[in-house]
Amino acid sequence: MRRDRVYAALFGRGDAKGLTITQVVSVVLILISVGVAILGTEPVVVAAAGPLLRNLEIGFVAAFTTEYLMRLWAVGANPVYSGFWGRLRYAVSFYALIDLLAILPFLFGLGAQSLLVRLLRLFRLLALSRLIRYSQAMRVVLGAVIERRYELTFSMALSGCVILLSSGVLYSVEAESNPEAFGSIPRAIWWAVTTLTTVGYGDAVPITVPGKFFAAITAIAGIGLIAMPTGILAAAFSQGFRDVRNTEASRK
Repeated sequence: MRRDRVYAALFGRGDAKGLTITQVVSVVLILISVGVAILGTEPVVVAAAGPLLRNLEIGFVAAFTTEYLMRLWAVGANPVYSGFWGRLRYAVSFYALIDLLAILPFLFGLGAQSLLVRLLRLFRLLALSRLIRYSQAMRVVLGAVIERRYELTFSMALSGCVILLSSGVLYSVEAESNPEAFGSIPRAIWWAVTTLTTVGYGDAVPITVPGKFFAAITAIAGIGLIAMPTGILAAAFSQGFRDVRNTEASRK
């Protein structure tokens, strides 16, 4: 059936290795579209090749929209998504939503240059997320993040608590002598974030003895807070790729 052939071209076959020609073309278009989106933020390039960039964006809109609609039609070849409700279920799945979110911002590629429009146009970079569908490594990484979501959430919550605590302490001891950097808790939060992440821009520095003492404690705590999610993800990635290798070995 024609729909089965289209489904195999767009989604690939489960028993086939590598990408189909259609998928390769899609990957190339995704990479080019992201490159055009990046170049479109440079005024010099826009002044020199503005019409060309706009024509390319129109072409990307047409190509990605056609692919999206073809996926909605062809996915019915999969018994899991057959019928109207099956297609609707696919339309709200992760990959389908990524496809849709990667298309819609192209519609804001022309016209006014307001802040809202510029923010919406940045979402064109979501097209890169579509590459997850074609990369087993990306799928393993995404699966590892999802699998360890509870540990990562705890790590983020703990980091947030430490940021608020250190900001409150530095505000209490530094507000009078250093109001520009620590005159409020929101100002102190900026210092806490840069310190805990070990970035340390140096634009906010405690000057009192108690402030320096608590700043030192915060900096030391930041080492552990950064290492915690790193260790969680490293273990998850290692386990994910090990499972893939074991699965491939069992098929041989």
